[in-house]
Amino acid sequence: MKKAFLSIIMSLVVSSELQARTCQLFDNDWLFVLGDSVQMSQTGYHDGYWRKLALPHDWAIEGDFHAENKSGASGGALPGGVGWYRKHFSIPAVGTQRYFLEFDGVYMNSTVWINGHQMGTRPYGYSSFEYDITPYLNRGGDNVVAVRVDNSDQPNSRWYSGCGIYRHVWLRSTSSLHISHWGVHVQTTPKGEVVVDVSVADEAREGVRPVIRHVIYDASGKVVAQQEQKATTQKLRVKHPHLWSIDHPYLYQVKSQLIVGRQVIDEVTTQTGFRDSKFDAKTGYWLNGKNIKINGVCLHHDLGCLGAALNEDALHRELQKMKRMGANAIRCSHNPPSPELLAMCDSMGLLVADESFDMWRRKKTKNDYARFFDDWHERDLADMVKRDRNHPCIIMWSIGNEVLEQWSSADADTLTLEQANLILNAGHDQSLLANGKEMTPNALLTQHLANIVRRLDTTRPITAGCNEPAPNNHLFKSGALDIIGFNYHHQWIKDVPKHFPGKPFLLSESVSALQSRDYYMMPSDSIYQAPVEWWLPYTDPSFMCSAYDNMHASWSSTHEQTWDIVKHTPYVSGQFIWTGFDYIGEPTPYGFPARSSYFGIVDLAGFPKDVYYMYQSEWTDKPVLHLFPYWNWIEGQTIDMWCYYNQADEVELFVNGKSQGIRSKAEHEYHAMWRVVYEPGEVKVVARKNGKVIGQETHNTPGLPSEIRLKVDYDGRKENARATGDVKHLVYVEADITDAQGTVVTNADRLIYFEAQGAEIVGVDNGQQTSMERFKDTKRTTFHGKCIVVLQPKSAQFSLQAKAVGLKGTRL
Repeated sequence: MKKAFLSIIMSLVVSSELQARTCQLFDNDWLFVLGDSVQMSQTGYHDGYWRKLALPHDWAIEGDFHAENKSGASGGALPGGVGWYRKHFSIPAVGTQRYFLEFDGVYMNSTVWINGHQMGTRPYGYSSFEYDITPYLNRGGDNVVAVRVDNSDQPNSRWYSGCGIYRHVWLRSTSSLHISHWGVHVQTTPKGEVVVDVSVADEAREGVRPVIRHVIYDASGKVVAQQEQKATTQKLRVKHPHLWSIDHPYLYQVKSQLIVGRQVIDEVTTQTGFRDSKFDAKTGYWLNGKNIKINGVCLHHDLGCLGAALNEDALHRELQKMKRMGANAIRCSHNPPSPELLAMCDSMGLLVADESFDMWRRKKTKNDYARFFDDWHERDLADMVKRDRNHPCIIMWSIGNEVLEQWSSADADTLTLEQANLILNAGHDQSLLANGKEMTPNALLTQHLANIVRRLDTTRPITAGCNEPAPNNHLFKSGALDIIGFNYHHQWIKDVPKHFPGKPFLLSESVSALQSRDYYMMPSDSIYQAPVEWWLPYTDPSFMCSAYDNMHASWSSTHEQTWDIVKHTPYVSGQFIWTGFDYIGEPTPYGFPARSSYFGIVDLAGFPKDVYYMYQSEWTDKPVLHLFPYWNWIEGQTIDMWCYYNQADEVELFVNGKSQGIRSKAEHEYHAMWRVVYEPGEVKVVARKNGKVIGQETHNTPGLPSEIRLKVDYDGRKENARATGDVKHLVYVEADITDAQGTVVTNADRLIYFEAQGAEIVGVDNGQQTSMERFKDTKRTTFHGKCIVVLQPKSAQFSLQAKAVGLKGTRL
């Protein structure tokens, strides 16, 4: 009887643990309409005709590109407007649980109602937030959450923002006594010391002081430390911790529990890691005692043809391509990222610069966040730090990007959006800097923002992306920045030790080279700058940029030039290249019909541009031999052939078996080049080490376009198999136009029609910056012989058929 009684007690305890906290993904069965009425917030509003969909959702990406869309070409030339979302749901009729609705991101100006009661408004489209909806719930009956999203006041962004509830939504339930939102703060040292601070909310105001238990698990699930006390701050120790690193991103789990009596009434699990991250003014960046370069890229939040709508597989594909290139760091440009990005960087071994704002009080576009800054900056910045501070991947905070407060006056209000994007990196009058000894209002604002961060996290340095390199920049003059971050201005790097003695330094943003995939401007040893100056218009009927590394914006430099400085300057901690991927919007140097960027190392569809292999040859130990361009020109035309390679002493080029010469890279050189006369047939490069052939690559002149070839570029079911939860897996399929022998015909683009069985086509793209074709479609014209189709499988087995006029169709 006694054993039976104990069994019942244990069952109750286990049951209470399981019910202590629930977290339900709240993405399915939403209703949506593009329109606006005050009645849409009310419980009894008739929403039966609304479109049914699942979140995350971006309505702008479903629209058409148009010159009259208020976002402008810099905003992607896609529509904005006001949209409403509604969802009906129920909760148990009996219970004392509290319920919270959490939004990871809504762009922008979101207002939330529960059963007709307004919960609040959040203007900033990149902040995560939650509402306690408990007081307004109808227990056991129908409940309605309504969300109004207002992205009608455009332009409000210098890049494509998207529109809607574009990240996940969660419904959480807890007891009245529970751990607060983002209420667990875990701090670690490389010696295994762990400090866990817990914020407890007592909604019922009963004054109960719970026991707080922490259990730390290693990656295998083994308990390596545990402790329970009533103190909200506790210290634990893990013996001989595995350090988190780029090559071995070892993670631990901290389970924090609130216990009253013998019952676990709340539980939160936090991912953490141990690492030693340091910046040094003379030697750059150190991770776990190893001096490394931060080989980083900047990424905007859109996912190409999926728009801003988060998908874990699409995001993983981007990060995977960057990691395989050799990148070891990501800068979240220029806003708080999705929680999923940080979790992936934790597990993949990618360092992160977590950034808050693109503007402060002074606006860059007519309707941007500057109008909300005074009222919301402290809440938004604090929320970012509290949400993200437990991630071991984050090595620095950035409180701003190219903010106009660097100068005493630098208003962009009277400029077009395109001009504002260009002028940011133009030279400014030195009289606008902080030339006196007194602390200016802009310097005090910098201190204020840095202090917000330091109140919440003292373990990481603070920086800002600054495009005014002078030491009298108001942000630098504040003394609040731990790391000096230059956006571009590589000419000033040599004077950094003199101008900023004792301060670590990095290129917070670099390069801004301009490239269209597989388009080449010759001679390749000429440098093309576009525009020549920011105020001069730039036109070219091709609306393309050269894929040799020989074209860049007026404020920037080539990839090779910038990397050479970073590589050979010890005090440069590293760089964040603008950008890893092309993104929608900001099509410098062009205007409409260009509507996406030329800056990426990888194009918008996910196809690497040639320079990808330069970085791979420098940043990885993988053998690289990449010859370009393709071999399909006008007979007798002079063509420049380039080759990126590593692990070889020399490379030799052959045209139809005849040697064009042997090349070796000297110090400060990163490619080999031959100037040859084109003749149809074969071009081949051979790499040798110690006189022995170690690799070769061949391009053949293609014949007439004959067929379509389909091949899987990325299968999230395999590549991202470790993903947990309700992940909507994607499969990316590349479609190529080839001749009868399988050679891609780069100059014969065709419109391809796709039909899927057992899968939904959720997007199509080809990487061309000027394409006016919709991203949400079942057909796409190839660009230089290629396009991509994105499938969401509905079953384990699916098929894809591709057809085009005059070509042999195919099925995958």
